[in-house]
Order: sequence, then C-alpha cells, then structure tokens
Amino acid sequence: MGGYSDEAPVSLKSAAVVAKHLSQDKYVPYPVRIDRDKWVYVDAQNNEHPIDKNDFSVMVNGRKITFDAVFNAIHGTPYLQAYFNLIGLPLTGCSMYASALTFNKRDMLSVLKPFGILSAPSYYLNKGEDYNTADIVAKVGLPCFVKPNKAGSSLGASKVNEEAALKEAIDKAFAVDDEILIESFLKGTEISIGVINYRGEIKVLPMTEIVSENDFFDYDAKYNGKSQEITPARLSAKMTAKINALAERVYRLLKMEGFSRSEFIIVGDTPYLLEMNTTPGLSEASLLPQQAKVAGISLEELFESEIERVLNH
Repeated sequence: MGGYSDEAPVSLKSAAVVAKHLSQDKYVPYPVRIDRDKWVYVDAQNNEHPIDKNDFSVMVNGRKITFDAVFNAIHGTPYLQAYFNLIGLPLTGCSMYASALTFNKRDMLSVLKPFGILSAPSYYLNKGEDYNTADIVAKVGLPCFVKPNKAGSSLGASKVNEEAALKEAIDKAFAVDDEILIESFLKGTEISIGVINYRGEIKVLPMTEIVSENDFFDYDAKYNGKSQEITPARLSAKMTAKINALAERVYRLLKMEGFSRSEFIIVGDTPYLLEMNTTPGLSEASLLPQQAKVAGISLEELFESEIERVLNH
C-alpha cells in the first residue's frame, strides 16, 4: 500500500478495506507501506518494521516472517511486478507491462486504436514543448478536458470552456505529470465497468452510471460524495450487452489479469473509451466493490478469489 503517486492516500484506504475483509480463518494480513525512502510493515500498534528487500521478509520480535503472496493495493507508481517476479513471490493483478501501459492513457488508447476501440479526439503535450492554444482548440474544440497523462483520481484535471483558460489548466496538469492529454468534451452518459478474473473465469460486473454534481467526475465528486453512482446503469439491454462485450474485449486485448475498471462515455449509440484502471480503488466508496456487491460477490469472496488465483498460477 502507499506508493509514490498522489493517490497514496486512496491506496491506504483500499489496503485497510482489504485487510478488514480477508477471512481471518485463512489469511494473516501484514500491511506493508511503500514510501520513497522506506518499505515498512506497519503493525497494529503503528510500529514500523523495515522490509528486507532481498526477499521481502520482515523481522518482528526477533522472528523472520516471509509471505505466501502479495496483495497489490498501490495505485500507480512504483510498478513492483518485476521485483516480485524476480524474487518469486506471487502478486495480485496484471503484469508490469499491462500496468504501465494502462497508466499511460495516451499509449493505451494508441495501442487499442487499430482494433477499432474508439476514444475522444485528443492533443498531446510534453513538458517544455511550445504550444499554441489556437492549434489545440482547432484539434479538440471547446469545451475540452486537460488532464495529466499518467495520473488517476482526476488529480490535476480540468474542464476548459474557453481558450483563455487553457494555459492555466495546462500548468495545473503539468504540476502533476510531465505529459498531458487534452481531449474533446464528449457529451453523453459516463459509465464505469469492472472486468475481473473471478474463480477462473473472466467476469464483467454490473456497470455504474456516474452523474456528477460537479462540472465533471473530479476528485471531489469521486471521494467527497459529490456524485450519484447508479449501479446497475440505466441503459437498454442492447446497450448493456454492447458495452459488456466491449469491456471484455479491451480486457483481453490488453492481456489483463486480476481486477480492472474501464471508463466509457456513450454518445448516442456509440461508446468511447476514456481510460482503464488496473488497480481500482477498493475502499467502501469505490466503484468496483459496489459493482461486485450488485453481482452478489462479497468483498471477502472478491479478495479471496484474487489471492487464490495468484497462489495457484
């Protein structure tokens, strides 16, 4: 839990939910916080015990503890899959490549484009590049969204309604990331849909329709209750089937494993992919647990299925 990105606080919440809902009969959870300067097991009294990075073990009261598996609740960086592969410790979730690719919205959408997966018209900028706001508006129109390319939870994202406001929005996004993505505003129904490995099968969860009280589904809307999240979404059976098939296809194309959550906007009869999250939030307020609940899957069953999958891989 933890990590290096601005989403570390969300990660800590997710980890607490996982630890709370794991079957105490089967598992003994050890919360391990990954910071830039230290990796520590945090015990029930909030004492920190350093992790030995040679084998991801920890000494507690003179006893060396090793682990059977790692439940990854880090949102974003660092990508630890290669490290755990190297030391031979099973880790939940997808491969390092899939994780890094999906965290980079620009690259993921580029990879999916040849397969006919639609996304919003967009303009890319790297930090330090010269840009002309008129060129940006000519490409994506107004209003548009300006967002960091490699960040989640809508941190650093803005909706821009006039060209004069573009520079400030670009500066705000560059404060979070060195690459930004500027996308056309698509007016439609926003949908979030979980696709998971569950008990050996790829399972598409009931999707959530997001109705934000704010100008868009920003951090405040996501985490401070400023949105309506309706699960299952109010869609026709035909559109539900269409998006279920599309979400599963994206999951398979990206060779995903474990949990994922994709965001789409439906304009008329056409769904456009916005992004995919390969370590979705698992706090009680998060969408994936809400969707699992509607599917009749408890948090205990959800987490256990993923741990057993990697233990038996």
